[in-house]
Amino acid sequence: MPITSKHILISRTDNIGDIVLTLPMAARLKELNPGVRISMLCRRYAADVVRYCDDIDDVVEEEDVGEKLYGFLRASDIDTVILAQPNRDLAKAAFFARVKHRIGNARQKVYQLIYCNDRVRFSKGLSENHESQINFEFLRPYGDSHIPTREQIADSYHFSIPVDAGIAAEFAPHAFNLILHTKSNGHGREWPVERYTALAQTLQQQPGLRIWLTGSADEGKWLEQHAGALLALPHVVNTCGTMSLARLTQFIAQADGLIASGTGPLHLSAAIGQRTLGLFPPTRPMHPGRWAALGKRASNLCTDQPSCQGCEKLRIMTCDCMLAISVQSVLDIVQGWIADRQASPQ
Repeated sequence: MPITSKHILISRTDNIGDIVLTLPMAARLKELNPGVRISMLCRRYAADVVRYCDDIDDVVEEEDVGEKLYGFLRASDIDTVILAQPNRDLAKAAFFARVKHRIGNARQKVYQLIYCNDRVRFSKGLSENHESQINFEFLRPYGDSHIPTREQIADSYHFSIPVDAGIAAEFAPHAFNLILHTKSNGHGREWPVERYTALAQTLQQQPGLRIWLTGSADEGKWLEQHAGALLALPHVVNTCGTMSLARLTQFIAQADGLIASGTGPLHLSAAIGQRTLGLFPPTRPMHPGRWAALGKRASNLCTDQPSCQGCEKLRIMTCDCMLAISVQSVLDIVQGWIADRQASPQ
């Protein structure tokens, strides 16, 4: 018999992109369980993004519950835990706290076979679906076997992001504000910084265009050491390390477009409806088939050539596959964005 829930805790304590790609599942849970309350367990650094999502009623920061998971669950009215990411401590705590429904992928970890009573079984490695589509496998205990299309995923994001007057003032003098998130925090292949520099140099001819570089403080230092030509351009502003995640989300939402490789801000930008371009290699599991940016105004570029030898070296940040993405192909998309922006001023 299909299960029903009154208060669901979704656990996703990994990275921003993974969390963003789990949120459409929450929207579907709201449809399957009218009136349900949904909480999400995540790391503190990602909590602000989750708070902006209309389909999440409460955010539980992992650092606040830590070793107190059993007590937290016993004191709550949570009747369902979904282990969207394997978590032994949570699975065990939910079992001993007698949470009624404990949903986990029994193919991933043996302990989920032991502690979960509403089990699903699927292999991410063998799936041809996108990461966000794969998450819908966790809804099978509800009697829902429908996997939405990528277009339907884009329609499943619901965010309320406040407008920041300070950001608006920074953007106001410029006709087009383009964000380049050049690094990936080690989470994927990167388009070479020389290509970003060439793109920025070409866009210098575009009247009123301002480029904003985003990233962590460490990524900002990397750019200072390796991308002097990019930072020296008069229309480029380096903001790396200056914003909280909440402010970065507002910054992305109020800009006019974002370009990045497979990293959290890419998926965040696409999900909140920003013009977004993802740059990917064709190699599994990093390919766009699994990790493309999905959003109403998102697009992705990937070479149609076979994977290069460098793709087999998982620790390298760029390879010939990323070099095969031309500056012109990226420029064509940006010019389309500019035309769109001019046709429909905000």
